[in-house]
Amino acid sequence: MNETPEPGRGDRAPSRRAVLMAGGATAVAVGLGGALAVDASADDDTSADVCYTLTSETMEGPYYIDADKIRQDVTEDQAGVPLTLTLKVIDAETCKPLRDAAVDIWHCNAVGVYSGYEASGSGGGGGGGPAPTGAPTGTPTGTPTGAPPSGGPGGGGGGHQEPTDDSRYLRGTWRTDKRGYVTFRTVFPGWYQGRCVHIHVKVHVDGAWTDAGYEGGHTCHTGQLFFDEKAVLLTEDVEPYSTNTTTRTTLDEDTIYPDNGPAGGLLYLTYDRRHIARGVRAHLTLGVAPDETHDGS
Repeated sequence: MNETPEPGRGDRAPSRRAVLMAGGATAVAVGLGGALAVDASADDDTSADVCYTLTSETMEGPYYIDADKIRQDVTEDQAGVPLTLTLKVIDAETCKPLRDAAVDIWHCNAVGVYSGYEASGSGGGGGGGPAPTGAPTGTPTGTPTGAPPSGGPGGGGGGHQEPTDDSRYLRGTWRTDKRGYVTFRTVFPGWYQGRCVHIHVKVHVDGAWTDAGYEGGHTCHTGQLFFDEKAVLLTEDVEPYSTNTTTRTTLDEDTIYPDNGPAGGLLYLTYDRRHIARGVRAHLTLGVAPDETHDGS
């Protein structure tokens, strides 16, 4: 039997804008095997249109790298529970899908290490990796570097840090389709000191797709995606998560999660609770303000 956990928090009072939430479970689950061959969609936002608040902006964090991997499958050689992540991006003012937006995701691996920053943390079998802890400290540094799309500095653990190596696993950028959907194949993130399990996300608009990738435009959303505690607890018994000896920060303890459910990035999850190692599907609609700039600084 497939388990469909509800997001762990209720929404707070409506914000200045309401957005229309479309059914993310119509997306095809890719690479999860026979256990989820038949779509067992969540019963939250899939059967009818539901309105919820403008998606919360959060901090970029120190480990963002400008888009240099235009791809949907960001797994590379990383071990972990397969995760198919489907996001829908809509204009929070008009509720219309945003077509051809560039969506970035990046997150740590099962033992808490970010690619590009392997030298800045312990990582490897003992777990932990780099540890941006709690609320931000210090002063954000300068302006974004590299070719667009780019995001501002800042985030849990301080300002942007320059990469220490050329690894780029669990990072990628892809374009939204005409209905505003984008799907990534990755692995369920692990954890590191001071943060709950999460995925970083950026949305870039008004740029152009070229043979080289995505150029120009601006960042209209910088956020983080969060996971229900029930699912995270199940991964603790699966290798290589079970080798991560870092004390895990829960969703309740995290200082970045805005505590407002899906509007704050809490994902809707579908998985078999008896066999979570077979894979997880996650989906969420991001309501953004395309005319604004939110680069996470």
